[in-house]
Amino acid sequence: MYAIVEIAGHQFKVEKDQKVFVNRLATEEGKAVSFDNVLLLSDGDNVTVGAPAIDGAQVSAKVLKHLKGDKVIVFKKKRRKGYRVKNGHRQSLTEIVIESIVSSGAKKAAPKKETKKVEAKAAAPKAKKATGKADDLKKIEGAGPKAAEALVNAGLDTFAKVAEAKAEDLSNILSEASSRLSHIVTDTWPKQAKLAAEGKWDELKELQDRLEGGIEK
Repeated sequence: MYAIVEIAGHQFKVEKDQKVFVNRLATEEGKAVSFDNVLLLSDGDNVTVGAPAIDGAQVSAKVLKHLKGDKVIVFKKKRRKGYRVKNGHRQSLTEIVIESIVSSGAKKAAPKKETKKVEAKAAAPKAKKATGKADDLKKIEGAGPKAAEALVNAGLDTFAKVAEAKAEDLSNILSEASSRLSHIVTDTWPKQAKLAAEGKWDELKELQDRLEGGIEK
């Protein structure tokens, strides 16, 4: 039996006891994690295709370790412009092992999603009141335009508000906004936001120089 499941914005074909490398997850090493966005299930001759996901299906796994992938060199050059830029990148990854594939009966977190939607709606008026006074959250290392937009939509439109939030809550906000943001590591975001809110830009730069993939070296 195998399944095609979406994990951290990417689709994987997985089987029981298979080890898979995925984009960095917020779950700690040794803990269990489950994925309910199962797109296809195959059990012998029986193949079930979701629309887009299969209701009740779930893939359970265990986080083995967090690591980094091989270094990728990115070189940019413009002819006759004297422009040359060379950068290196190592993707933050998580190794997981598939423990079980359930075709039906998995519990959906629908009530929690409804609660978060209500909370998001309640926070919307606050975000509107702060129009013109919102901070540039993209100054937080690891927070691109989409991630910053997700935080603002959740009512966290200033460095001070982000500083008071928990890293786990920030990760949940990004995951709810888009599966493509679920792999982002937010461990240091509250600390970065606190320095930015206090205007300690030099200290913030020193901290960000020590970061790789949102984690201190």
